[in-house]
Amino acid sequence: MKFKNLFFILAVSTVIFSCSKDNNSKEPFDAAKQALDDDVTLIEYLQTHYLNDVDGGIWTIKNGEMPLMGQVETQNITKNDISYKLYYLKQAEGVSISPSRADSVLTTYTGMLLDSTVFDSRSTLIWLPLTGVIDGWSYGFTNFKGGTKVLNTDESFYYENVGKGLLFIPSGLAYGNIGQSAIPSNSPLVFQITLNDVNIADHDNDGVSSILEDINGDGDVKNDDTDGDLVMNYLDVDDDNDGILTKNEDTNGNGNWFDDDADGDGIPNFLDKDS
Repeated sequence: MKFKNLFFILAVSTVIFSCSKDNNSKEPFDAAKQALDDDVTLIEYLQTHYLNDVDGGIWTIKNGEMPLMGQVETQNITKNDISYKLYYLKQAEGVSISPSRADSVLTTYTGMLLDSTVFDSRSTLIWLPLTGVIDGWSYGFTNFKGGTKVLNTDESFYYENVGKGLLFIPSGLAYGNIGQSAIPSNSPLVFQITLNDVNIADHDNDGVSSILEDINGDGDVKNDDTDGDLVMNYLDVDDDNDGILTKNEDTNGNGNWFDDDADGDGIPNFLDKDS
């Protein structure tokens, strides 16, 4: 069968969320070597499995079916100076907008190990922030677009033309050598996902979309701290610590915080303590 040992994690599905637990192993862990090992493992998996169009499941090739390797695209990712390859398959791209790594997604999903053990599943829609999930998700979802929301006369709704596909994630973009719940350490993961809708996030409600607070432009809002107060800009209501809230530094009132530069030094007011 395509899945085995199916069980559900209660409450909000916590396994997809990023984990910062320390590893107490006495031997040094070689993350770069593990990344290479994971890529070999994933390539072998993609070469020996196929997507069954009838039931949507992933099965082992037995009768010359088209391998996943011939259908996936590759996303090259560098994290902590280590190169990773995330593989993804688009069953449907979606029709609206793609999320940035700072946004939230309305999704359903199933997560499983390479031996087909399902460790988590969500069949009802849930909003999840891409700033708080594993890196394989925050990168992988950017390759898809949301769908179209359709309202019924009774005010219920559904989505059509949604993004849909699979993510094949190396362990270094998941839980590494720590593991999580039913996920052993150093486990590459497979997720079947839908992307129904995208919320362009403004985490601190300062009027500046969170992705625009990625000042260094690396796509990661969690390493931008203009005023050095250890509160990242996307969570900081006063990004330059000048006592004026960021939301009040759009002095010309046009909704663009980047064209307000009172002292003409090329630094927008909301990032300039001396403006």
